[in-house]
Amino acid sequence: MQPNTNAAWQDRIPGFQKLLVISAVLRVVLILYSEWHDAHSIVKYTDIDYRVFSDAARFILYPKLQGNIAKGPLTTLFFTVGDPYARETYRYTPLLAILLLPNEWLHPSFGKYLFAACDLINGTLIYQILTLHILPHTKSLAPGVSAENSKRFMRAHATLLAATHLLNPLVFTISTRGSSEAILCTFVLLTLFYALERRQNAAAVMLGLSAHWKIYPIIYGVSCVSVITSQRVDGKGWDFAYLRRLVGRQALCFALLSGGTFIILGAICYAVWGYPFLYEAYLYHTDRRDHRHNFSPYFYLIYLTYSSSGGTPADLSIWRRLLRSPFTSLIPQLTLSLGTGLVLGRFSAGLPFVWFVQTFTFVLFNRVCTSQYFIWYTLFIPLLVPRINISWKKWVMCGAVWMGTQALWLAEAYKLEFLGDDVFFGLWVRSLVYVAGHAWVLGVIMSGYTPFVSCNQHTQTPGHANIHSAILDK
Repeated sequence: MQPNTNAAWQDRIPGFQKLLVISAVLRVVLILYSEWHDAHSIVKYTDIDYRVFSDAARFILYPKLQGNIAKGPLTTLFFTVGDPYARETYRYTPLLAILLLPNEWLHPSFGKYLFAACDLINGTLIYQILTLHILPHTKSLAPGVSAENSKRFMRAHATLLAATHLLNPLVFTISTRGSSEAILCTFVLLTLFYALERRQNAAAVMLGLSAHWKIYPIIYGVSCVSVITSQRVDGKGWDFAYLRRLVGRQALCFALLSGGTFIILGAICYAVWGYPFLYEAYLYHTDRRDHRHNFSPYFYLIYLTYSSSGGTPADLSIWRRLLRSPFTSLIPQLTLSLGTGLVLGRFSAGLPFVWFVQTFTFVLFNRVCTSQYFIWYTLFIPLLVPRINISWKKWVMCGAVWMGTQALWLAEAYKLEFLGDDVFFGLWVRSLVYVAGHAWVLGVIMSGYTPFVSCNQHTQTPGHANIHSAILDK
């Protein structure tokens, strides 16, 4: 989709600094409002997860509170520190609770301001990626325009696209309510930024940190390795040279550095907090059973096999055990998310698009899916828009289908959650509609996407350009 290059509209777009100020003020106002609202209303603005984070931080700070002493090998031998996992439902890295320690000694809303600041950092990273790595490499972005006006146009266009993230109600609502997704998004965008800057080692370290924070970014490792390999192999097939490069020195170094970062961080946390960290942060999610409030169609399979009488899985029939098995969802989910990373990393245009497709499929086919998971892939949309050639009508259709299928599900979920109606089957049907609708949206975006051309490729014909050379390098 190529925008209008008329200078008049560029002059009407505020500078990026003004956008940051507006975004910051908006978030501060919402955080202040959340404090007033929570003090005067039974229905709280603040997300329940934020209270969980705050309690976990308090448990770390005060080890003797309710006997919540960490159970790691180091703490039992050398020192005493609190256990955040003493707080029921805290299922995150302990580093998050450590970041929120100022909630106790500074201000209860410190964490919200931290998440809001990460929102602003994310908007800045999106702007930087657009101006440095996407818009300059997009052919025919501003044809027939002077160099000076082209730069003005690029800055205005980047500001406009960054605004779609910074002023997105889903984004600023989630962060000001106290969800920590903004921190993870910062790590992911930093990983992407370093990759596009050809700082491979920094990208690998950030990928390891991102996977430690929440396990799903590990899927990006496949596309990174695939792109590294494709840079150094001529042709587009799956020949022996390409397969050999998959385990070559460059790819192996990236894998070892990212994997090593993940393992070192995990080992440190295990040494301090022991098995509770390992289970709550990672193992719990492999067998999580949420049979009520999530968009995933798998919730109904879990509901049908959910045991309320205390029975064990061995008491269930084979088909019921198959339905409740995590592999029922994990196999198609990982096949799609890892497979698209490998294939698109080999043939496609760049990591922003590949990561978007990987994340979209991961969320769509995840065993559990809530609204905040959508942030994981909508984060990349501003980076894709300059290269998506679809009409405004189709954009509107995509937005209508994306939001409409969610609204359809939420209307039925309201009957279940608040009215107590037995609408499990109807909710499951709407979950299927949600999957079909969002899959259609993904298909439209993929069909309209065209690869960007790197700065050293402008003299080549599009059909012969090596579309990977701007992604990762030595």
